[in-house]
Amino acid sequence: MSVNFDHVPDRTGTNSLKFDFAAERGRPDGLLSLWVADMDFPAPPEVLAAVEHCVRHGIFGYTEPKGDYYAALSDWFGARFGYPIEPEWVVKTPGVVVALALAVKAYTLPGDAVLVQRPVYYCLPEVIADNERVVVSSALVERGGRYEMDFADMEKQIALHNIKLFLLCSPHNPVGRVWTRTELLRVAEICEKHDVIVVSDEIHADFAFAHPHTLFSTLSPATAMRTVLCTSAAKSFNIAGLQCSNIVIENPDLRAKFKHQVDAMGYSQLNTLGLAATQAAYAHGAPWLDAVRTYIVENITFLREFLARELPQVRLVEPEGTYLAWLDFRALGFADSRSLNEFIVQKARLWIDAGTLFGPEGLGFQRINVACPRAYLTQALERLREAVNAR
Repeated sequence: MSVNFDHVPDRTGTNSLKFDFAAERGRPDGLLSLWVADMDFPAPPEVLAAVEHCVRHGIFGYTEPKGDYYAALSDWFGARFGYPIEPEWVVKTPGVVVALALAVKAYTLPGDAVLVQRPVYYCLPEVIADNERVVVSSALVERGGRYEMDFADMEKQIALHNIKLFLLCSPHNPVGRVWTRTELLRVAEICEKHDVIVVSDEIHADFAFAHPHTLFSTLSPATAMRTVLCTSAAKSFNIAGLQCSNIVIENPDLRAKFKHQVDAMGYSQLNTLGLAATQAAYAHGAPWLDAVRTYIVENITFLREFLARELPQVRLVEPEGTYLAWLDFRALGFADSRSLNEFIVQKARLWIDAGTLFGPEGLGFQRINVACPRAYLTQALERLREAVNAR
């Protein structure tokens, strides 16, 4: 499929969170924006056509999907992950983060402890703390430049804090790990032993590069019965603003508890355009996604080679998945997170994510979004090089 991903769009003036809210978020004007996880590429033509069809019809009443929606969803996950999804397993929510918060409320009580693995996408601990639960982290361990789970510590934390709910990030944001089947089987073993429900955020599942992604629910029938699988076309097809996610829960009891929380917040039908876009994406978007994956891999290669050649002081933690790169700035010797962040903003003139947003383990790191035109990424890296050389 021929798509011009090199075109640099002007997203300013569109109320884009990524480009139009620097002042509101305490940043100066003129920064290059490579932070929040959406792509600077238009959605697939088939998705645009589906949305345009709805717009031309002109009536945006309450909408529910029918058989074609669930067939597209099932076919996608069946073909890509060996997991054809039954319609009755699906609970629709306006986003994965909403689903994480609902799961915390559904399966725990205020004061209960919930497990995460820092450094991790900041919304995971936020939805725990904001719902008056206790965040417990079994920190990832970096060995030889690669992050790994500490299974002994994970089991220790579960036992010590009587944990019954674990929020898994897979593929992992921000460190870019695509967990192997062997690693996930060990997680499943520990969680089954201690009767822990796993809520698995797999929104980046379509961006696994080093090896195939394994859906947590596919490990075994027993594992599927204790899993809440959070999926969405939002990242894969750049439609996050249309707010549509599919939460897959095979266990009828877990599904009923989750649906009760959806009902309790007074939510029913999803965004009409989001439903149309999601169906079109899963039914017709494969060629576009394959093309954008290729472009992102090429951007990662460009980033790797640029750093090695021009900025050896900045280390790329080799990404196995996602379009978010985890950069290690510790060799530059900044005294603390604040001084590094000020350098990135004031000297490099970049808006990327501070590593400490993802937990104290992110000290000395920054996260950068490479799902952008190559020219934009080049400009950002050149700014960074000039700032480092001027120190």
